[in-house]
Amino acid sequence: MRTLPTAPDLLSHLATVANGPLERATGAHPALYLSEEIASLETDAIFRRDWHCPGLAAEIPNPGDYLTFTIADDPVFCIRDRSGTVRTYANVCRHRMMQLLEGSGCTSRIVCPYHAWTYDLNGRLIGAGHMERTQAFDRKAICLPEIRTEIWNGWIYITLDPDAGPVAESLAPLGEVVARYGMENYVPVVREDHVWNTNWKLLTENFMEGYHLPVAHKATVGAWFPVEKTVFPEGVHDSFTYQTFQKTGNATYGQAHPDNTALEGDWRNTSVLPTVFPAHMYVLAPDHLWYLSLRPRGIGQVDVRFGVALAPEVDAMLGFADERAAWIADLVTFFDHVNTEDRQVVEGIYAGACSSHAAPGPLSWLEREIHDFQKYLSSRLGTGATP
Repeated sequence: MRTLPTAPDLLSHLATVANGPLERATGAHPALYLSEEIASLETDAIFRRDWHCPGLAAEIPNPGDYLTFTIADDPVFCIRDRSGTVRTYANVCRHRMMQLLEGSGCTSRIVCPYHAWTYDLNGRLIGAGHMERTQAFDRKAICLPEIRTEIWNGWIYITLDPDAGPVAESLAPLGEVVARYGMENYVPVVREDHVWNTNWKLLTENFMEGYHLPVAHKATVGAWFPVEKTVFPEGVHDSFTYQTFQKTGNATYGQAHPDNTALEGDWRNTSVLPTVFPAHMYVLAPDHLWYLSLRPRGIGQVDVRFGVALAPEVDAMLGFADERAAWIADLVTFFDHVNTEDRQVVEGIYAGACSSHAAPGPLSWLEREIHDFQKYLSSRLGTGATP
């Protein structure tokens, strides 16, 4: 069996690359994606500390609407209470630890499928049969643990860390860029969950760089992507990175609808591609957005949440139910094709990283965000990279 470098050696290499200039940067050591030691460090230093995105608040618009998620293998669910507030709770019954909800849906109360202990939309226990002979049982004292939740520009963000700084503070500079789109008003049309056979970092790195678009996506979005129009922000931020790029005039998706009066000039065909560290990424275009939210499942698999939403003026034009369904089906088929292209790439990279011949190569200027991600990883894992 191949012997991997130790975690300290891998992190030392990562810090050296992260602290150097982009012009001399390389990819990370391939073992960074294969090491169980590194994965354990990531769980404690990243996934149990930073903010994660289960989806859009508009995906649970009504009281009782919910969706489930996991953070560092902790099952949770987000639910809109009767006051309209989105809250997040541990998805674990206070009786015998049964998982309470699966998938997504709408409910007036949360009922455990094991013994029917029942909670209201604020996590309070309101029903528990056959407990009258149990001493010291106090129904009013039992409540599901609540998870910190914030809404930012329409996104739900949650964290297990009570000391994590507010999302609005850490993402404030990004907010100035995306505010013109009004993405909090975009209308969700699809959300899917998949499992890909790769390391979560490889998928994150693939999403955040446009170098591969004209090649890996030549049959889809790559045909609309002039690489010379790629623009990166000045400076490096601790919690996110992004790029902007323009779509060509023949792009099927990515152009502002005629009824969009908020975007002017080049912004009418410009998309923003943010990655909110560690694992929330999206393309925000004038007519739609699509996103991925990742959760590692060990070193070689990752849970992928994929969603699409439409700009409100695009949604309004779709008309009757049959027309709307057909248009959305075409859109989803297109992005399923894009995701299939990405899946083939990132699963192939993971297979390549397992080779004894794998070695990190130099980065292109179009891979600037990978270098930003390296700084983030090095900083979070305690190797002292300068953000």
